[in-house]
Amino acid sequence: MAAISPPSRTTGTTEGSVGGSGWLAAFVGEWRSLTRLGAFILITLATAVRRYRDNSRVIRPQVLGEIHRCGVRLLPIVGFLGVVLGIVFVGQTVSLMEQVGASNFMGTLMVTVFLREMAPMIAGLLVLARVGTASVVELGTARALGEVEALEVLGIDPIHYLVVPRVVGFAAAVVSLTAYLILISLGSGYVFAYARGLKASPMEFFTAIAGAMTVMDFPLLVLKTLLFGALTGWVICYQGLARPMTLEEVGPATTRTVAVCVVGCLMLDALFITVYLLL
Repeated sequence: MAAISPPSRTTGTTEGSVGGSGWLAAFVGEWRSLTRLGAFILITLATAVRRYRDNSRVIRPQVLGEIHRCGVRLLPIVGFLGVVLGIVFVGQTVSLMEQVGASNFMGTLMVTVFLREMAPMIAGLLVLARVGTASVVELGTARALGEVEALEVLGIDPIHYLVVPRVVGFAAAVVSLTAYLILISLGSGYVFAYARGLKASPMEFFTAIAGAMTVMDFPLLVLKTLLFGALTGWVICYQGLARPMTLEEVGPATTRTVAVCVVGCLMLDALFITVYLLL
């Protein structure tokens, strides 16, 4: 029986080089996708500024329709989530802090954990899951069937007609839904904590939260939620419109959209955490 010789160094070197080139190719591919997305964002902003007054009678109803679809129609589920979060997180946390004698830190904890982090992220993910995935399918199908090219033949700019209303609608929806989610969660959380023996009055509870907020919390919260919504809209439109696709590619494009939006929102959140630490 022939002896099995050990693997040579050449083989190991070749496998290592193949693995290294694979990682390099993946990195280059992701970098190209990121640069293309950045270019798409710049084109959208330039189109929105340049054609601000063009076809306002057509674009304005599109924007209002997207705001209604992304924001108004999600108010019932936001109300339900607000009550659930109020009971599960806010109410139980406040009750526990009251029991251990740490009620002085109640406002700081609510502002740092819930207002700055949880509420914007939950609102952004809700809009992505409820409306974003459907928008990718809608845009991808329109691109696969040639409807986008038909708009160009008719002299209609697809960026102005399809992308700008979605970006504006998603941004406005995430900002508004975050505000509703915060108010409903804090209100229901206080009611739950009061039923469990919380001694603080409603005025004391909300005063403690307001006292823990800084002057920059309001503009940073608005900016953060605006970027969450706008980034979601840009990624959705980029994945659905930026390149030709077939109907079979619509599903993978939807999966990529969800992954890119989640990673992008987490990176934005990490950036804002750094800003909060520097203030």
